[in-house]
Amino acid sequence: MVSLMSLWLPILLSAVAVFVASSIIHMALGYHRNDFRKLPREDEVMAALRPFDIAPGDYAIPCAGSMAAMKDPAFAQKMKEGPVAFMTVAPSGPPSMGSSLVLWFLYSILVSIIAAYIAGSALHRGEPYLHVFRFAGCTAFTGYAVALLHDSIWYRRSWVTTLRYMFDGLVYGLLTAGIFGWLWPR
Repeated sequence: MVSLMSLWLPILLSAVAVFVASSIIHMALGYHRNDFRKLPREDEVMAALRPFDIAPGDYAIPCAGSMAAMKDPAFAQKMKEGPVAFMTVAPSGPPSMGSSLVLWFLYSILVSIIAAYIAGSALHRGEPYLHVFRFAGCTAFTGYAVALLHDSIWYRRSWVTTLRYMFDGLVYGLLTAGIFGWLWPR
């Protein structure tokens, strides 16, 4: 067993590597450019929604509210007529990239801490690079990618978009695995 505290350097460096890689993926590579599509007649849709003063949050339309209400013929008719949507309403105004970037970095540290805990619990000092790579990488990949399937399964997010984000998770998992394998205590 390897203590979590002795893995502080791979935890921190893997989080930094993931942060840098995600910046490159999203700013330079551009394959996420089409993850969101523009609504037809966007200005009209926004103008139609504005008077409702919808509070920031997650919404479904139509929304049954309960399993029993989903059996109601009126709800079934709304689903049939559409549109059916799952949406997140954000606060109005310019996006706050600073807080999102800080939260993303903290999330990357959390995934690295979990990878360190799993690998540290299963392995000993001096383990071969590939043993460490396997435990840290699988754990990090799970932390960055596997839960993304949920959105395509239940909320009908495009499978292509989900798979692109899972590919990112694979890259992040491999970076984390490599750094942990390289810096594993001897």
